Amino acid sequence: QVQLVESGGGLVQAGGSLRLSCAASGSFFRITAMGWYRQAPGKTRELVATRDNADSTNYADSVKGRFTVLRDVSRDTVTLEMTNLKPEDTALYYCFAQAQARSWGAPAAYWGQGTQVTVSS
Repeated sequence: QVQLVESGGGLVQAGGSLRLSCAASGSFFRITAMGWYRQAPGKTRELVATRDNADSTNYADSVKGRFTVLRDVSRDTVTLEMTNLKPEDTALYYCFAQAQARSWGAPAAYWGQGTQVTVSS
C-alpha cells in the first residue's frame, strides 16, 4: 500500500502564493498518477489538479492559470504551486495517488491526511 504525507499548508493573504508538497512511501508496484483534491466546510471533495505518467494533467476550472501540479516520478513526489490565491481556495487539501500494489493488481486510490490552506481577504 501507499502512504502519503503532505506539507506546506498555512495561512496566506489573498493574492499570495503557497506551495504544497507530498511524498509517497510504502510497498507498491507503481504509482500511475498523483495530484491534489480539496474539501471546504459544507462542500464535497473536489479535484484540484492531477498529473499521470503520460504527463497528462487535469485541472479544476476554478484554478486553471493559477495552480500548477508537478511530479517527480523517480522520487514519488507531487507538488502543487498555487498563485493568486483567493479566499474561496480555503480548504483542506488532500494528496492523492493512483497506484497498483502489485503488477497484476487493479489501480486503487490512496489519500493523505490533509493539510489546511487558509486564504485571508
